[in-house]
Amino acid sequence: MNDYKCMIASKEMINKKWNQEIEKHEDKELWEKFKESSLRNIENRIVYMGILNGEIITECTAIISSNDLDMQNKENLIGDKKAYLTAFRTNKEYEGKGYFSKLYKFMEKDLKERGFTSLTLGVEPCEVRNIQIYFKWGFDKYIKTCYEYYPNGEKTLVNYYEKTI
Repeated sequence: MNDYKCMIASKEMINKKWNQEIEKHEDKELWEKFKESSLRNIENRIVYMGILNGEIITECTAIISSNDLDMQNKENLIGDKKAYLTAFRTNKEYEGKGYFSKLYKFMEKDLKERGFTSLTLGVEPCEVRNIQIYFKWGFDKYIKTCYEYYPNGEKTLVNYYEKTI
């Protein structure tokens, strides 16, 4: 893990990662829409990435402004000193090895230094492993449950939680 580095992504890195995601998913059109949304909101988000030997292996996005055009269910999830975390991804072959945890700690420290005092996130109730991880990280204040809608029309139930930092 010595060669693993966490950083705030440049626009070039964000484009590169989105292109990789589009290539590896069957529903390329849906992932193109995710990319478009991400780039449209670049001023309202901070994208964090973990790099190992020059390869982007982890990522997460912090939505830091309620001006974000595509964030759903904003009420009580984002505000003056509250950021919403989304798009947690780890390349399959690196899951369960602590890389994302290191990126999360980097991101939390950066957001705290920027003046944020709480973080929120959403998780589908069926994602039991992720819920356990988030609770371990301190996301134990339940906020609400709502549906989120994907550009392809799919809807999914999401529970939202908060953590004070």
